[in-house]
Parts: sequence; C-alpha cells; structure tokens
Amino acid sequence: MNERQRYDWLVEEINRHDYKYYVLDSPEISDRQYDALRKELEEIEKKHPEWIRPDSPTKRIAPAPRSELRKVTRKIKMGSLDNTYDSAELREFHRRVEEGLPSSAGKPSYVVEPKIDGVSLELTYKKGILELATTRGDGIVGEDVTENARTIRMIPLKIKDETEVVIRGEVFINTHALEKINEERKEAGEPEFANPRNAAAGSLRLLDSKIVASRPLRFFAWDLVDGEKRFEQHSDAMKWLGSIGIPVHGKLVQCKNFDDVLKAIEELQKLRSKLPYLIDGAVIKVDSYKHRSILGETARFPRWAVAFKYEAEKAITRIVDIRLGMGRTGVLTPVAILEPVHLSGTTVTNASLHNPDLMKEKDIRIGDFVEVEKAGEIIPYIIRSFPEKRTGKEKIWEMPQKCPFCGTPLVKKEEEVAVRCPNQSCPEQVRARILFFTRRSAMDISHLGPSLIYQLTEKKLVKDVADLYSLKKEELIPLERMAEKSASNVLQAIEQSRKGRSFDRLLLALGILHVGEVAARQIAEIYPDMQSLLSEKPSKIEENLSTIPGIGPVIASSVRKFFETTENRKLIEKLLSAGVETIPIKKASTEKVKGPLNGMSFCVTGVLSQPREKIHEMIRNAGGDIHETVRKDTTFLVAGEKVGASKTQKAKKYSTKIIDEKTLLEMLSKK
Repeated sequence: MNERQRYDWLVEEINRHDYKYYVLDSPEISDRQYDALRKELEEIEKKHPEWIRPDSPTKRIAPAPRSELRKVTRKIKMGSLDNTYDSAELREFHRRVEEGLPSSAGKPSYVVEPKIDGVSLELTYKKGILELATTRGDGIVGEDVTENARTIRMIPLKIKDETEVVIRGEVFINTHALEKINEERKEAGEPEFANPRNAAAGSLRLLDSKIVASRPLRFFAWDLVDGEKRFEQHSDAMKWLGSIGIPVHGKLVQCKNFDDVLKAIEELQKLRSKLPYLIDGAVIKVDSYKHRSILGETARFPRWAVAFKYEAEKAITRIVDIRLGMGRTGVLTPVAILEPVHLSGTTVTNASLHNPDLMKEKDIRIGDFVEVEKAGEIIPYIIRSFPEKRTGKEKIWEMPQKCPFCGTPLVKKEEEVAVRCPNQSCPEQVRARILFFTRRSAMDISHLGPSLIYQLTEKKLVKDVADLYSLKKEELIPLERMAEKSASNVLQAIEQSRKGRSFDRLLLALGILHVGEVAARQIAEIYPDMQSLLSEKPSKIEENLSTIPGIGPVIASSVRKFFETTENRKLIEKLLSAGVETIPIKKASTEKVKGPLNGMSFCVTGVLSQPREKIHEMIRNAGGDIHETVRKDTTFLVAGEKVGASKTQKAKKYSTKIIDEKTLLEMLSKK
C-alpha cells in the first residue's frame, strides 16, 4: 500500500469508526487507537494538501469563524404539522384522512414516530458528498449552516449513493449531555440553557464551527424529500436512508389501522422517560406516498400528517427552603429551593413562587411536597402542594419587613402585588442592574455571570455599570476562577460593547422601570442618541413619548422620572466619558404587513437562540404585533431561558398561551 492508498484507507477507516461510535454506539477501537489514526491522516494532509478529500474527517471544522450566516432559498418548502392534544382530535384527523381518500385507493395505513424535541435541519448530498445544510428558517428561506453540520459526527460527510439526496431531520442534544454543557457555561459566566432543544438551536447557528464541534450535537433523519419518486411508502424510504449511512432513530412503528396508532402512541409515551433524548409528542403520518398525493395539503399543513403532543412532564419533589431573589428594579421574588428533580432534560432545583399572595392562594409552605412542571418545557412552575402529606413540621413563610440584603424597610403599593426594596444602592439591586446591563438583548457582554459580578461588587471594583469600562486585567486575575486568559475574555467582551451597539440597546440596558425592548426601540426612533435625551427637558420627553402608540402614560412618566434623577444623569455622563458610543436605529415602517401572524400579538421574554431584536423583526415581517409586556390582549408569550416571574404570572392571569421558540418558528413557517 503506497502513501496515497494509505491516505484513502485512513479517510474511509476513520469515517467508518465515526459511524460505529456516534451512530451505532458500538466502538471497535480505543480512543488512543482512534487518535493515532487521526494524527497519521493529519500528517499526510500537511504533506499533500492537494490530496484532501471533501469527505475527510479533518473537513469537519472550518479554519475560521464566519461573519454571518448565508440565506438559502429551498426548492420545496419545509412546512410544519398541525397539533393534536387528545384521542378525540386524533380520531378526527383519521376521519378526514379516510374521507379524503376514494374507496378505490384502499384503506390508509400509518407510521408513528417520536417527535424529537430539537431543531430541524435539511441536508443535501450530491454525488455522495454533503454539499449543503440549512435551517428551517421561515420554511422557504433558511440559513446555511453547512460548516456547523459537518462538525456533527453523526452526520456522514459521504453516503453510499451518487444521486442528489435531500434529507430532513432533527438536530438535538441528549439530556445527560446538557448538564455538562451548563456546568461549562456557568464556569464561563454565560447563561445556562433551559433545555436540550435551546442548546441545540443555539449551537447550530453559531458562527464559529470550532465551538459547535465542542457541543455534543446529534442528528436523526425523519424525511426523504423526494421519497415519492423512489419508494411507495415512507417507511421504505426511512429503511433506505439507514442503509446508505444516514442515522435514523429506529423507533418508527408501522400501523395497519387507527387502533394500532393509538397503541403506538401509548407505548411511545411509556418509553419517553427512558429515551436518552427529549420527545414532546408523536408524529403520525400516512405511510403511502400515493395516498399523501391524493390528500394534499391545506394552506398551512399537510392533510396526511399530524403531531400528537404529550402533556408537559410533571414530578413531585419537596420544598426545602424559600429564599428571596431581587431584580434590577428592587422587586423581591420568593423562590422555592427544591430537592433536585429531573424534568424535561434538566435537573430542577428551584422554582419561582412569584409573590406572597400567590403563595397564600396555593397554600405553599417550607417542607411541603409539591407537583412541579415546566411550562412550555422551559419554566419550572409549581402546580400545587399536597397538604395531606404534611407531618406538622412544615413552616409558613412570611415576607420580611426589611430587605434581607441591605436592611431597608420594604414597600408595597396598593395597586401592585410586587414588594420592593426602595434603596437603589442596595448591593443586590446593584448586582441585578449590572447583570441586566450585560444581557444579550442589552449591551451583550459575555463572560460576566452572577458569580463574577458578585466578586466585582464585593471587592468594590465595580459600583455601577460604567465602572465595567475601567476594569483592568491585573484587577481581574486574582479573583476566584480567574486566570489571564479568562480575564482577557472578560475585557474583550466589555471592549466590544463600548462601540457599535444600537442606541435602543443602551436604553434597555439602563434598566428604566417599565422600559423593555419594544419601548426602548420606540424611544430610540425619536431620540437618536443619549445626548439628545440629556439635552431635552424631562417634562418634554414625557410629552413627546405620550404621543407614541403603545408607550402610554406609565412608561412616559417612568422615563421622565429617570432623567430627572441626578444620579441617573451622572451615570449616563460617566458612560459617555468612558467612550460608550451607540448607533442610531432606523425608524420602523408604519405600513401593516400581511402574513401568517396577522391578528396575533407576542411578548418575547428570556434568552433565545437568536437575538431578541431578530425575533421581533421576524414576527413583524409575518404580520404580528410586539407587546412590551403581557397584556389582556396578548396572544402569546414566547418564553426562552431565564424567564422572570412577572411575565409568566401575567400570562397565566390573562390566559395568554406560553410557547417556546420552536413553536414560534413553526408558526412563522405556515405561509
């Protein structure tokens, strides 16, 4: 075997071992042996770069990060499925299928598959080589994430077929892997992922494939796009995909009749807790491609498939303590400290109790056994307590009269349920303001987590947000879990925020009471920069803002009060002196857009896989309205990670439906 033959053998052999390890979970060689093969391959490629094959394992990681993700228009729309929630709705789906087929076509048969809770991905192979990978996007236009897809070891770079093959499937992260990722993010001062789906979605869209390669992303195919041209049934197409090297979940169940469908859904639900990945339901599809062709599609969904959504996972655990958390505006929120319980892919150790009134209403005490679920598979929520399990040792929790962090007497307005610490110098409130300032939707300063902010404020290195811009490396290195590299990362992130952020993001970052992303943008459309606000009389600011639809007197008054306060003006001057410069934003068009979200309103909260402003833009472009906070007429609360108590509480009060980012993207694709 000459060197060129050895090179070709190494490419094939390493790819074979990747398939055995990542897809079949049956490795044949040790890590040391695998690394030796890999090192030999890399050495040959250094000597002979002209030999490098497109399916070489070394092609899985791109040499440098990209500046943006390229938009790609697909030929065949990646649609979404209608949802059902009980057997009656499912039976109605079956009735429509039977009525839609002529008697000459025969009775329909179905397949039932797990609805993996991940992010959709389309793969295109040409002449056996992976050429393109795109996200769902709006169904027609997705984003090119080919370099990231190549890092996923379960996705083969080469398949055993020379024709053009287009596959759709799900990128996901196994539940046990999320714990490790979150530990690493916590160490780095980054927000933890709320569930494996958000971790997968956030990872797939990163610009640096080296970071993506470090995430344990996995992939299963669930559709062959031109299956009807190759096979009679979807189930045959899935078997064929497995035979050419594409990973499939292996949980597809063929059902001859509707009773078999119900049994398969029930069996899959029993299996749910034992699977290494999260599923949030089952997908039911007509198996025959001929039948699918006859049934066709509505304007929104295929008539031949539907999703059956399982109820949110619930668990029973015990409250071991109740502690207070504080937000940037001084609002104190009771938080239940729970005995750890595994729920929807993460270990839940606490849940917001929202406010004392709600606690009394639910009769929740320290020591109680409680039932917990994740609202929208994201937010830990206590459904109820179990008074019948009490032993007499449980304790009724009372809100203290003074702030536990600074000793200031607490205040509660008659018209509010919130209890506040009025002391703006309260150390916990200062820390909350700094953390809020750094969040991604505000000034987007990574590597500054709660632990580091606590140390910075305790050691008096940072007294307000402006002090961040005067931090020095020699001040950071002695801190706990800090070294030269991590200190450099922190300073680099701070420096990146000094210039180039849009003005509305700085307005948001200041934490003005009642001013969220939507209001900040509306204010920034009138005032292009901070100097224009400082030079305006506060009373005039209030007058101008009161004329803007959606702002209202409460927000306008709050902004006036903020700019009337000497301390706030000094802080802004300090930021400007530190060289913080912003970019004016473009005024939004007032013309109403027509789209699938017409007549719907959305409040978006928490950390999502994409910047909040991009989510807002997508909603507006689809005809939807954005609400700053949850109101009586808000249709949906889109909840990401790290969601605050107030919005979820209002959503439940006003019967606003809580959805996750994936559900929103599915709604956006229904064109």
